[in-house]
Amino acid sequence: MATIVFCSVNKTARTTARRCLSSYSKGLASSGESPLSCTHSPLTTLLPSTRWFSRGSSVRFMSHGTASRAGAGRTRRGALLSGAAAVTAAAAVAGFLANANHFQRAEMATKVSPISEEKEPEGEILERCRGFMSPPVTDIGELQEREGEMRTRMEMLIMQTQADFCKALEVVDGGTFKVDRWQRNEGGGGISCVMQDGKLFEKAGVNVSVVFGYLTEEAAKQMRSRGKVLKGKDGKLPFCAMGVSSVIHPKNPHIPTVHFNYRYFEIEEEDGSKQWWFGGGTDLTPVYINKDDAFHFHNTLKEACDKHHSQYYPDFKKWCDRYFYIQHRGETRGIGGIFFDDLDSPSQEEAFSFVKSCARTVVPCYLPIVHKHLNDSFTEEEKDWQQVRRGRYVEFNLVYDRGVKFGLATPGSRIESILMSLPLSARWEYMHEPAKGTLEAEMLEALRNPKEWV
Repeated sequence: MATIVFCSVNKTARTTARRCLSSYSKGLASSGESPLSCTHSPLTTLLPSTRWFSRGSSVRFMSHGTASRAGAGRTRRGALLSGAAAVTAAAAVAGFLANANHFQRAEMATKVSPISEEKEPEGEILERCRGFMSPPVTDIGELQEREGEMRTRMEMLIMQTQADFCKALEVVDGGTFKVDRWQRNEGGGGISCVMQDGKLFEKAGVNVSVVFGYLTEEAAKQMRSRGKVLKGKDGKLPFCAMGVSSVIHPKNPHIPTVHFNYRYFEIEEEDGSKQWWFGGGTDLTPVYINKDDAFHFHNTLKEACDKHHSQYYPDFKKWCDRYFYIQHRGETRGIGGIFFDDLDSPSQEEAFSFVKSCARTVVPCYLPIVHKHLNDSFTEEEKDWQQVRRGRYVEFNLVYDRGVKFGLATPGSRIESILMSLPLSARWEYMHEPAKGTLEAEMLEALRNPKEWV
């Protein structure tokens, strides 16, 4: 961070905040101690009475207070009104398999910058597991035996990501996530953490799954359609798939919905060799355009991507806009973020380093936006518009999302976790079109013509 500006915070708090923010930015998530477990963490100490928001390379601490946007006008130039997924057994596999009509693959640079090559200590497995929402899906003893393998390192990363995000949301909401462990008869299982009807979040879900077994012939065909040359033994292809997925639906229409998913897939071929790849991304779905929010969100992702290659953010941003597109509406689901798939070069270590950088952004790219709008008031009309936009969210997930579609069509899938991504409520109005010049029309224009926010 280039600068940190503090307002209404005493000297001790400033020193503590600098220390904790510095630790956080260096990625304590990988050392065994969650950033949220810091005794004087800015998220646990400062946030109850202050909020912070990034602008480029700065972080601002500002006292809470209802936004002074009161007024009766709703036009763009008039006075603004006062502003008060599923990764399951089937869906995890789906995120990697159901790509028959999407041939693009992520390309990594042959070299990464020195900062991304730095290896941070990932901590002792048993110690790290104590900070998770639940014991890992895989037995801890087994994880310890194969500590250096990518399957273990990725499972620890997704468990840490789940814990960090859930704890951050619990702090701001005051509620508690219900932790639901489940098993898959064919192999593996998952951990679904869901908060429903909270103070701020109508529905918040953060799922982890680690599944394994044999690919079906249909799944193998989909792999081949994506250019994967697979040679199974006696027609069988052992696989392992794991990932973390989250969708957060706030009550307040001025707090955006956020989604992220990071995953790893591994296949063992007839000769014992393995094919592997990563995929994932993070995207934002606001109800109203806020350029500062959009900049903060995209810039946080861009900074993570830039550690590895300057082309990753623009490439993966465009990919995100193309993927989260509601064709029958002619609009994107939200204002995007990053999205990539089939990431298998130039090396497993460098690909994992990139995914780790992306996963570590889920708290800093979203929580500042939540705190910024924590006390925003809203009108009944604004809530109705949120319901209409949620309807679009449902349409995309059920009609186009590859993971959801594959999961619903897969026998033995866990439907509850697959549909966790859907909001509790949504609205469909016949021939709905916002009036020209309104904030709703501004939002719709941005969805029909994706913008560059950074």
